[in-house]
Amino acid sequence: MRRRIIEVLLAFVCLGMGNAATTAAAATLVPPGNRSVEQPAVPGGSAKRTKANRTSYEAKYQKVYALLRNDGKLRSKIRQVAAAYGIDPMHMVGAIVGEHTYNVDAYDRLQTYYVKAASYLGNQLSFGYEGEGIDEFVARPEFARCDGVGDSYDVWTCREGVWNATFRGKEVGGQSFPDDRFSATFFQPLYAGQTFGIGQLNPLTALQMSDMVARISGLPKLEADHPQRVYETIMDPDLTLPYVAATLRKGIDAYRDIAGFDISQNPGITATLYNVGNPEARASALQAENARRRDEGQPERLPEENYYGWLVNDKLPELQALF
Repeated sequence: MRRRIIEVLLAFVCLGMGNAATTAAAATLVPPGNRSVEQPAVPGGSAKRTKANRTSYEAKYQKVYALLRNDGKLRSKIRQVAAAYGIDPMHMVGAIVGEHTYNVDAYDRLQTYYVKAASYLGNQLSFGYEGEGIDEFVARPEFARCDGVGDSYDVWTCREGVWNATFRGKEVGGQSFPDDRFSATFFQPLYAGQTFGIGQLNPLTALQMSDMVARISGLPKLEADHPQRVYETIMDPDLTLPYVAATLRKGIDAYRDIAGFDISQNPGITATLYNVGNPEARASALQAENARRRDEGQPERLPEENYYGWLVNDKLPELQALF
């Protein structure tokens, strides 16, 4: 009987249809709301972009809020996708609001995202660095450890780790590599800072989440040697929303399984992870810190929101009212 219960629960999680609170029953609940009384400092890059566009964070927030308020179809899509991935819609809303408040302005209408997506499909795109395609690069022997390690998330996360440890900012085989992120070096065929669509995803994140989205939403799997399809996916709202949900689901699962925290009731924390990325590494760091704190007789430190997540929690009541 016990074995059967475990099998049912595992299937429940894998299908992405479970209640996050149920799957995280053994974890310490992170309560709703912000841990910080005042908003943490906003990075200078965000402030510079906002000033250059002669706008303000509040104006940008009001613009994305209006998009959500005025488009019932978008709200319906968010509800449906969130249900498929077993998360509260507010996690998706928080990610969208944070991205469009601090990174890019929202378009006035959802239709504009479809038009923008179509405009990019005519570009001849490739993922690579100085003439070496990403498929050729990850075929180097240094990446052999990543072959067959798991699904697309595990494979691309492993490859990102190899990049950081072996190539980033180093000279390998007589070739110098930039001291920059894996995604910035190989997955920006048009210009720097490339995140696109309503979810502001970057191509590497989409490749990581491809298997989960294929399993839960039934969308075709993405491949690095088909960059046009990757860009179509991250820019088309109908295709990208499942990737937003999968990214958030991955963060919730990582903090439950690695750090022992249930963050499913705090959209500000999931929005923070959506903003900063690498949820498993951050969960591992928090787990290690709390193990040390317990050994020293100190209380555990809860996950904390950054400036981006703080805004989401602060605005949550009016965002919830839309849904």
